Amino acid sequence: MNQDPLIKKYALITVLVASFTTPFMGSAVNLAIPTIGQEFDSSALLLSWVVSSYLLSSAAFLLPFGRLADLVGRKKVFIMGVLIFSVSSLLCGLAWSIQALIGLRLLQGVGSAMTFGTGMAILTSVYPPQERGRVLGFNVATVYTGLSLGPVLGGAMNQHLGWESIFFLNAVIGLAALVSATKIKGEWAGARGESFDTTGSVLYMAGLVAFLYAFSSIATSDTAKYILLAGLVLLVLFVWHELKSKSPLIDLKLFSRNVTFAMSNLAALINYSATFAVTFVLSLVLQVVMGYSSSTAGMILLAQPVMMALLSPFAGTLSDRVQPRIVSSIGMALSAIGLFLLSFVVKETPVWLIVGNLMVLGTGFALFSSPNMNAIMGSVDKRFYGVASSTSGTMRLVGQAVSVAVATMIIDLYVGSAQLGPAVAEQLQRSSNVAFIVFAVTCVGGVFASLARGNMNRGETGGR
Repeated sequence: MNQDPLIKKYALITVLVASFTTPFMGSAVNLAIPTIGQEFDSSALLLSWVVSSYLLSSAAFLLPFGRLADLVGRKKVFIMGVLIFSVSSLLCGLAWSIQALIGLRLLQGVGSAMTFGTGMAILTSVYPPQERGRVLGFNVATVYTGLSLGPVLGGAMNQHLGWESIFFLNAVIGLAALVSATKIKGEWAGARGESFDTTGSVLYMAGLVAFLYAFSSIATSDTAKYILLAGLVLLVLFVWHELKSKSPLIDLKLFSRNVTFAMSNLAALINYSATFAVTFVLSLVLQVVMGYSSSTAGMILLAQPVMMALLSPFAGTLSDRVQPRIVSSIGMALSAIGLFLLSFVVKETPVWLIVGNLMVLGTGFALFSSPNMNAIMGSVDKRFYGVASSTSGTMRLVGQAVSVAVATMIIDLYVGSAQLGPAVAEQLQRSSNVAFIVFAVTCVGGVFASLARGNMNRGETGGR
């Protein structure tokens, strides 16, 4: 694989800029949740949907758009996704109610699915296997740079310019990615000529949305259990349809015959399920329980993503030389330790101890993420790059949605429908302690999934 260096350069810049926007906004919005709640007079449960709605639509559309990108061209789908994401970000800043904001976040999720479902695939298409870990490490580092700047800039912007400014800034960054994308020459469509599985896509999206929505609402809705059952039925029908389809949305043999691919995706699902809600929960604890301002809370939360950004390129390069399962498993174990330590945080906990815990957690996640992605993308044939990228992205988003759902469910058990404030500070602290214990135990299970993947073959395509 010998691509023009200029193509490599613009592809990397474009994907990196786009990869920055989503985590930046996500971590920044977490700091603005209490302010948004005060402006719209919203409960903790409804506010959680400002986060969950975006994750829900991203997860539902990611795999179908990844497959579509393999058929019609990854760059086309990527550019359209950046455009939708930028416009919806602008509209989110103009939202007139909490319901409107949640709806516009759903639209943002569609744009994000189109970019995340193709960004990794574009990089994997352009760069050869011997450079892939390094480049994917840069991409992960960019994601964590967004996570790093999100709490700092987001907290300050929320405090001095209003929560709307976070969305406006994100729209500008998205437009910069759009301009850069127009300079990429060429197109990549590894499965051109094959048909798109419309029936499978509908079953998959409907089943996943029903499942994740019901899982998020199981503690507060009497009908959630029926919706959960319907979602599971639809997902079973999806699997049955895919096994019969001549041109499936996803070739399930990737899971049944490729242990590295299957276990690496399972490890990603577990890791994100255990770690994503850390910022969401801690931002509430720092502001509501400990009384810090949003900008101060952002500075404290900065410790975790800074470690991720600093160590991810090193971890990605290391996974080009050492088997990814070793590096990732060590990272997962460190994450479990960091989560366990956070379960002891109370109102009187010194800030330096929280920062130290977050640094342990950030180191663990950095060692896990880019080597795990390297293992996923290196284990499949070229024509599956889009689907593999989308599958791993789906694991990430489903894990994130589950993480927020579990945290919300635990908080709701302690806080109920009361508005967040000093009156519920003690209950919120207890719920956070329980949430971090649950996440730590989950992460321990992920260590075994990471170790079970086996060693990765480092061929030209990585196919098996």
